[in-house]
Amino acid sequence: MTCKGGNPFQLVVYKEYGSESVYMNDTTRNKGLEAQYLLPGGYLGYKIQNQEIEIIDSSALLGEARIPERIEGYPVTAIHKKAFLSRKYLQKVTLPETVCQVGDWAFAHCDRLKEISIGNPRVHLGKAVFLDCKELRFLYLPDKNRTVAALFAGAVGLLKTEYLLNPLEAGSEEWFAKWDARAKELLLSKDESGYSKQVLCGEEDYGSVDLRAYKERARKKKVRVAFLRLLYPDELRPELKALLEQYLLTHTKGCESEETWKVLLEEYGNNSEYYKLFATLGCLTRENRAAILEDIGEDHPEMKAYFMGFFGQEGDFFDSLFL
Repeated sequence: MTCKGGNPFQLVVYKEYGSESVYMNDTTRNKGLEAQYLLPGGYLGYKIQNQEIEIIDSSALLGEARIPERIEGYPVTAIHKKAFLSRKYLQKVTLPETVCQVGDWAFAHCDRLKEISIGNPRVHLGKAVFLDCKELRFLYLPDKNRTVAALFAGAVGLLKTEYLLNPLEAGSEEWFAKWDARAKELLLSKDESGYSKQVLCGEEDYGSVDLRAYKERARKKKVRVAFLRLLYPDELRPELKALLEQYLLTHTKGCESEETWKVLLEEYGNNSEYYKLFATLGCLTRENRAAILEDIGEDHPEMKAYFMGFFGQEGDFFDSLFL
């Protein structure tokens, strides 16, 4: 049967390969030109070179993209640069063990991308592979636990440190030490650090050039790093743990600046790990609880219920006022 491919003037042949669905030019197969592998909600564009498959582009995929190990019997070994650039509805990606190369900006600007699983610990990651993937929470690696997955993703989105993106080193004592050194450096930096460069160079990616807004964004970033590392404390040394906790406590509701509470309310209000940590650290107090419950309003009912019951029976009368 025949149908139309990505180019409306290009006739392609539809072929079946077991459970695979492939669209391709009948004259270009195995000549290094593009064909299409169908996925639910979209397709992967690929080419065959030296009996290996490289994924070179994709359509607007929805939800999850599981990259196959083989297409047409050939191993999928590479993801081309910008192959998934700006796929706004992509949330989860699984790369098979056969993939050993991921090109520059391959998944950059995927706004809703939350989770990636990498099957090959020796995979080479190019430049800015996950640039501006603001929702990325876990980057799973073979034989590594959830802590490493969370901190590896944090190295991408929060610390923005390319030298931490080494799958083979991830999870080692040295890797944790590097992660923590960068986190400490960030926490101790001045909130206005980098502001002059933004103003002088006109770097629009930072948003407003208002100094007050800039400093608030810097504190929010520090809060996110502190939350993340305290939630995943493997190899966390006591002195850094104390520093992270103190930072959250000094920016909670009722303090001169309230970024700890703002980040929790705006970004993690439905995440019980975060709001329970907030409360148990002492960021929720008898003095600030009324204001916090008022801020929550009708949003995040589970967090609100947890905070209402946090101090036990002595708060029952007070809590009833917010029901």
